[in-house]
Amino acid sequence: MPSPVRLKAVAAKGQPDPSPALEQLYRGFESELLVPLWTEIGDLMPQSPRSKAMPHLWRWDRLVELASEAGRIVPVGRGGERRAIALANPGLGGRPFATPTLWAAIQYLMPGENAPEHRHTQHAFRFVVEGEGVWTVVNGDPVRMSRGDFLPQAGWNWHAHHNAASAPMAWIDGLDIPFSYYTESQFFEFGRERVGTVEMTTPEFSRSERLWGHPGLRPLSQPDAPSATPLLAYRWVDTDRALADQLALEEEGHAATLSPGHAAVRFTNPSNGRDVLPTMRTEMHRVRKGASTLTHREVGSSVYQVFEGTGSVTVGDKQWSVRRGDMFVVPSWAPFTARCDAASESTLDLFRFSDSPIFEALHGHRSQVGDPA
Repeated sequence: MPSPVRLKAVAAKGQPDPSPALEQLYRGFESELLVPLWTEIGDLMPQSPRSKAMPHLWRWDRLVELASEAGRIVPVGRGGERRAIALANPGLGGRPFATPTLWAAIQYLMPGENAPEHRHTQHAFRFVVEGEGVWTVVNGDPVRMSRGDFLPQAGWNWHAHHNAASAPMAWIDGLDIPFSYYTESQFFEFGRERVGTVEMTTPEFSRSERLWGHPGLRPLSQPDAPSATPLLAYRWVDTDRALADQLALEEEGHAATLSPGHAAVRFTNPSNGRDVLPTMRTEMHRVRKGASTLTHREVGSSVYQVFEGTGSVTVGDKQWSVRRGDMFVVPSWAPFTARCDAASESTLDLFRFSDSPIFEALHGHRSQVGDPA
């Protein structure tokens, strides 16, 4: 097999002077599959992150339109397994990856349909921007999915979905598929074609919520500090109240927000207060009408979905007007700012997920708030 290594002597700063001896040395490197650092350092060790991912926006109306069309012609079952349509970042060569570490997709389930059971080592969640009527069944526990609900699910847990409503339903899936793909650490296993009759029920609250969903209270019967959250649903009513209270406290003169008019919460594991999933951080942000966030950049990438309101977002050198459902990517170290329109019918609510826990675990996380000096 020919060597894939190709080296060329060039006259440039920091490079050895071209010569026949240097060319001969490079041919030896090529034949032995060796690459000298001095020819690659600018690409391998830049002064700051240079993400291959690009800032990009997907319009929710168009996503739902295409997902609906897929609902008419693409079945849900073994093989395709899920009617999930992934965001493909234009800078990542057509791979179904929103960022180098994060997968984001719209999933669509028709009335009466059942997505069969399976499990995988990739961590996952569902976030519902509109609609209800689908239950996800995790290890036999039926969990209701409704607007504004955040539903995390750690890797290697059995899960299936069923639509008990008379209308289709769409939601977004977030997974660490690209991270697992690049680290070659994936496992996948098929489960049952259909879950049992008891699991097809539609309880208002799942068993996980009844056990873990009481603020500040931990069941002593459960093991210490599981690595991922045991709570399978974080309800919008609680998230909404937390954000509203932060803005109300700010109005009363108390320090409760990230910056004027910008409230935010992080979804956490109730057993230890850490991130809900080992590889993904999830948050909800609320920007008051007419207010803006501070400019923020960090190592690692993020995907946002607009939950409610209208406004504008700036990612690097891109700026877009956004509305409910729209999704966009913030690449690593790209500056990000959001503003809520003064004439918006509501606050600008943004759901965000990122790969921050990966970089924090590797001691590679860095962030900057405010305009760069």
